[in-house]
Amino acid sequence: MWWEVPCQVPAEVQRENTRVAFDYVPILIQILVAFAIAIGVIVISNFVGSKRPTAAKLAPYECGMTPVGQAWRRFPIKFFLTAMLFVLFDVEVIFFVPWTVILRHLRVGGTDYVLFALGEMAVFAGFLLLGYVYVWKKRALEWEA
Repeated sequence: MWWEVPCQVPAEVQRENTRVAFDYVPILIQILVAFAIAIGVIVISNFVGSKRPTAAKLAPYECGMTPVGQAWRRFPIKFFLTAMLFVLFDVEVIFFVPWTVILRHLRVGGTDYVLFALGEMAVFAGFLLLGYVYVWKKRALEWEA
């Protein structure tokens, strides 16, 4: 057909692509073993485990205490806000780790690359600090307010 263009890929490129594909085989094997173990444990426990439901087994477990009152009660928004702020600042701090690894490799390129990377991280840290100051000024980190 007219759209099938014959293309010859050099043998060294084919070998390189095959080598790269084989580099991922251990990861694939580990994922398959993890799935096999997870499914195996579920199936074995389903066959081996006893199935005698009692009132005590069907009751909700609340830290060893008998449940009192409704399970659906409203929590103060402070719990949610604190959790969201933790996730936000935690995820932003995670970006510092790959930056430090890359910075080591940028030193080979010269001072210009290092100064650019330092400037970019200073801007990022500045935005992070601005967010922290905003949260502090709004008193979002105080429990009594």
